[in-house]
Amino acid sequence: MAEVAAAGAGPSPLLDLPEPLLLLILGFLHDSRSRHRAALSCSRLLAAERLTRAAMALRGDPRTLDFLLLPPGFRFPALHRLDLSLISPWGHPLLSSTSASPTTYTTDPHHPDEIAERNAYVAARLAHYFPAVASLAVYSRDPSTLETLAPRWSATLHTIKLVRWHQRPLNLPAGADLEPILRTCPALTALDLSDFYCWTEDILPALAAHPAAAAKLTDLDLGLAGAGNGFLAHDLAAIARCCPNLRKLVAPCVFNPRYDDSVGDDALRSLASSCPRLTLLRLTEPFEPASASQREQAGVTAVGLVDFFARLPQLEDLTLDLQHDVLEAAPAMEALARRCPRVRFLTLGCFQGLCKAAWVHLDGIAVCGGLESLSMKNCQDLSDDSLAAIGRGCGRLASFAIQRCDRVTSAGIRKLVSARRSTLKEVSVLQCRFLNTAACLTALNPIRDRIESLEISCDWEEVEEEPANAANGCHHEDDEPANGATGCDNEDDDETAETSYESASKKCRYMEEFDNFSSWEMLRSLSLWLAAGQQLNPLISAGLDSCPRLEEISIKVEGDLRTCSRPSPVSVFGLSDLGAFQVLSKMKLDLSEAVGYALTAPTGHMDLAQWERFYLSGIESLENLYELDYWPPQDRDVNQRSLSLPAVALFQRSHGLRKLFVHGTTHEHFLSFFLKMPNLRDMQLREDYYPAPENDMMITEMRPESWLRFEVQLNNQPIPN
Repeated sequence: MAEVAAAGAGPSPLLDLPEPLLLLILGFLHDSRSRHRAALSCSRLLAAERLTRAAMALRGDPRTLDFLLLPPGFRFPALHRLDLSLISPWGHPLLSSTSASPTTYTTDPHHPDEIAERNAYVAARLAHYFPAVASLAVYSRDPSTLETLAPRWSATLHTIKLVRWHQRPLNLPAGADLEPILRTCPALTALDLSDFYCWTEDILPALAAHPAAAAKLTDLDLGLAGAGNGFLAHDLAAIARCCPNLRKLVAPCVFNPRYDDSVGDDALRSLASSCPRLTLLRLTEPFEPASASQREQAGVTAVGLVDFFARLPQLEDLTLDLQHDVLEAAPAMEALARRCPRVRFLTLGCFQGLCKAAWVHLDGIAVCGGLESLSMKNCQDLSDDSLAAIGRGCGRLASFAIQRCDRVTSAGIRKLVSARRSTLKEVSVLQCRFLNTAACLTALNPIRDRIESLEISCDWEEVEEEPANAANGCHHEDDEPANGATGCDNEDDDETAETSYESASKKCRYMEEFDNFSSWEMLRSLSLWLAAGQQLNPLISAGLDSCPRLEEISIKVEGDLRTCSRPSPVSVFGLSDLGAFQVLSKMKLDLSEAVGYALTAPTGHMDLAQWERFYLSGIESLENLYELDYWPPQDRDVNQRSLSLPAVALFQRSHGLRKLFVHGTTHEHFLSFFLKMPNLRDMQLREDYYPAPENDMMITEMRPESWLRFEVQLNNQPIPN
C-alpha cells in the first residue's frame, strides 16, 4: 500500500474506499506492528487506526517534552486497555513526590509545588490522549501515582493491575497502596496484584475500610509477586466476607498444619459460603516444596472437600496447590464431577489417592469427563494405571501436566496420550523419577504429529530400573489399598484383557501404529528444565530433531553452580544446536535460579561471568531470533542479578535481535555494546526480582539519567524495516 501511495501516478485507491470498509480492513490486522505499517500508508488509515485501537502499552519517560508535547491529533477515543507499567525506566514511579526529574526542567524539580504541578499536568495529558480507559496497568512505587491518575478515569475504570517489584515503603500505613483506587473508582470490578510486591497485611485493611467498593469486586488476584508467606484461615474468611460477589479469586495461603490458623476444611467452607458464585479459584502455598518424608497431613480432607464443592456449583477453574498431603482424595474428585459439572481446568498439588484404578470401572479424578486441562504435582501414588484410567475417562483433555510424580513411567504416559490422541495438544512432564528425556519423548510418539506445546525435564542419564509395581500396576503385599493395589493375579488379567489398557497385545498395537511419526510438525512452543551445569547438546539426538514450526522456546536452569565441576574451555551449553529450528523467533533463557559467585570465587570455581559465557555462547547462530527474555544468574548473598561483560559481548553478536528484555541490571558503560546491534529496536532492563534493591546505586553503575540517554540514542538509530 505504501508503494502505491508513493508512486505519484494519481490518488491512492484507498482514498476512494468508504469508511466501513477501511475499518473492516483494519479488523483483519491483529498484530500491532502490522497495524502500524498499514496506518503509515495513508492518512485515512492512520485516522481509522487511531479511532479503532483498543489496547496500547507505552514505554519511555513521560516527564520529557517529547512525551508531553504530542500532536493534537494523537488521541485514541476507543482505547480501553492502557499499560503504563513500563512507562518509566528502572521501575521508578510514573508520578511521585519523591522521584527526581530529568534536567529538561528549568525550575527546581524537588520543590513540592513544582512536582505536584508536573504530576497533574502529565496525568491530564494522559487522560486527554486516552479518554475512555477502562483497564489500566501501572507501576505504583508509592500511592502518589494512583492518587493523581485514578481520578482521571474514575467513571470508566473497571480493571486495575498494579505492578511493583521494589520494596514496599516501610512508613506506609497498612492498605495505603490500595486506598486511592478503592476510594476514587466506583466502577472498579477487577483488581490484579499478581505482579505487585506488598505484604499480605495490606489487603484486608484496605478492603475493610471501603466496604462498598470491596463488595463490587468480582475479580481479585492476590498473587502478590515474591510473596514469602500466605493468608491464614481468618484472613481468607475475612476477605471473602468483604467481597461476597467474587467470581475469580487467586490467593497464596498457608496450608501448613503446624501453623495455628492454617487453612483447612473450615476455612474452605467459609470461603464457599461467602462467595458462592466463584467460577475461578486458585489457592497456592508459596513455599519451597518439601520432600515426601517431610510432608505432613494437611488440614484439608476429602470429607471437607465434598462439602466445599457442594457449595460452589458454578466452579470452572480450580487450583489447590498444597505442599502438604491430602489423603484418599478419590471420593472428593468424584464429588467435584457431580457437584461442579462446569469444571474444565484443574490443578492439584500433594493430593494422594486421586485415582486408584483398581477395577475396570472409572474412579476418582477419571470420572471428571469434562476436564480440558489437568495438572498434578507431588502425587506419590499416581501410577501408570491411573494415567490409563484418566485417558479413558477425561475425553476432552487438551492439556496435561505432571510434576514430581515418582511412580509414573513411560508406559503410563504412552497409555494416556494414545487414548487422548484426538484431543491432547499440550503436555508437561517435569522431574519424574522414572522418566528421562528420551523415554518421555518416545512415549509421546502417538501425538508427535499433533502436539503444539511441550514442557519437559532434560535428564540425559538412564533412569534406574523401573520397579514392577510402577510399570504394570502390581503391588507388594504390604502396599496400602489407597495406592491402587489389586494384586497380580493372572486370572484377573485374563478376565479384563479385552477392556483394560494394561493388555500387552494392545500395547504392541499402539507401538506399531504410532511409532512411524518422525516429525513434531505442529509443535510451536517448547519448554525445557535443566539442572545447573547440564548441557543442551543431547536434545536433538533425544528425539527433538525435526520441529519445522517451532516458534518459541523457554529454557529454565536451576541449581547451585558452585557445586558443579568446572567445564572445559571448549565446552558450551549448546544454544547453537537450536539453529536446527529454522523458524525459531522467541526465546526465554531463565538462569535466575542458577546460583553462583558474583564477585569473588575460590580457586577452582567459576564466577558468574564465566558461567554466562558458558550458557550464552552460540547465541549468534540463531539468525531468526527476534525476541529474547533473559534472566541472569544471581548471587543471593548480595541480592545481585547483573549482566557481565561476556554476556553483553555475546548479545552484541546476535545481529537479528529486535527485542531484548533483561530481567536484571548492568553497568552504564556496557550500554554502548547494545547500540552496535543493527536491528535492536526495543531494549529494557527490568529489576523484577523480589524484593529489588531499594537503592539501585549499590549494585550497579547505572543511573536513571544514563538509561534515558541510552534510550534516546537507541531511538535515533536507523532501523531497517
